[in-house]
Amino acid sequence: MSNREYTPLDRLILGFDRVAGALDTGSRRPSPAGGLPDVPMQGAEMRHSAALMRVNHAGEVAAQALYAGHALAAKDAALRESMLQAAAEEGDHLHWCESRVRELGSHVSYLTPAWYFGSFAIGAVAGSAGEKWNLGFVMETERQVVEHLDRHLARLPERDLKSRAVVQQMRADEQQHASTARAAGAAELPRPLRFLMRCCAKVMTGSAYWL
Repeated sequence: MSNREYTPLDRLILGFDRVAGALDTGSRRPSPAGGLPDVPMQGAEMRHSAALMRVNHAGEVAAQALYAGHALAAKDAALRESMLQAAAEEGDHLHWCESRVRELGSHVSYLTPAWYFGSFAIGAVAGSAGEKWNLGFVMETERQVVEHLDRHLARLPERDLKSRAVVQQMRADEQQHASTARAAGAAELPRPLRFLMRCCAKVMTGSAYWL
């Protein structure tokens, strides 16, 4: 059979199919919350924890989409596979966060499709800029995610051991992703672009907290 030349539309569809398959699979790693005591919470405290974990779930949806968009645009096969591997690892976070949101009696963001498709488009555009900028976008994204998770650790109730365990493991993984991108030759993004990324993240996190 001869090798087929895929059009950009073909590659877009294949990218969506591959990520959709990743979203449908179960977590490969057990949740860090497993085995920890579920300390009872009520009222505003419980709603606050659920809202923070909903924000984290929305962030993981966006992360998977960003990595898939990067992979779709990447011309280097090794870089593309690295991006898809990172997307699969973010899938663990996605499942952990969704499970915790449900345990807290709440729902994931109603705007999930918007977070996914918007982030996929951003990832694809960034990926088309070239390998070092593709990696630079990943590195900066993960740096900002680590900062975001630090803030959540400060805001989560101390007795919400399960949510805190999930966020702590996510933070460690995201830090590793940033280090991997840096080691692979990531370029530092211009300050205005970093600022724009922070602004976009604030819109998403602020909306997902309530919706």
